[in-house]
Amino acid sequence: MQLSRFTDLGLRALMRLAVSDDAAERVTVKLVARQVNASEHYVAKAVARLAELGYVESLRGRTGGIFLTSAGRSTTIGRIVRELEGDGEVIECLGVNPCPLASACRLRGILAEAQRAFYTELDRYTLADLVDRRTVELLHLPVFPAAVLID
Repeated sequence: MQLSRFTDLGLRALMRLAVSDDAAERVTVKLVARQVNASEHYVAKAVARLAELGYVESLRGRTGGIFLTSAGRSTTIGRIVRELEGDGEVIECLGVNPCPLASACRLRGILAEAQRAFYTELDRYTLADLVDRRTVELLHLPVFPAAVLID
């Protein structure tokens, strides 16, 4: 199973935001995109979805920025990935071009079971498990209060 680029960028953005202590340390989408080596446009789309889900809050204006909510800090990685990826199956057996083996095939069930195991494993972790001192050092964080951010 491979996660979509959208989910990858969403998780990277959350990891970047997790290294900030609180809402007073807001950062911009532009800064996050630069620090996670991604397109600002795609990071903005992922952040917008994370905001819809309640994991990120965004404030506009000169002193604005983005930051994690308490839900973003406490929700499991499994739940976040499920919500970003959607509820699709690993393979589509009955779509536009249905598989002729679908009625006698066990592969679909086995892959669904593997997907459940994948998410169960991810449910063991939160953002706090993904970031440590090395993550902060890697991002070369100049952490500024929101009022100082100029971008």
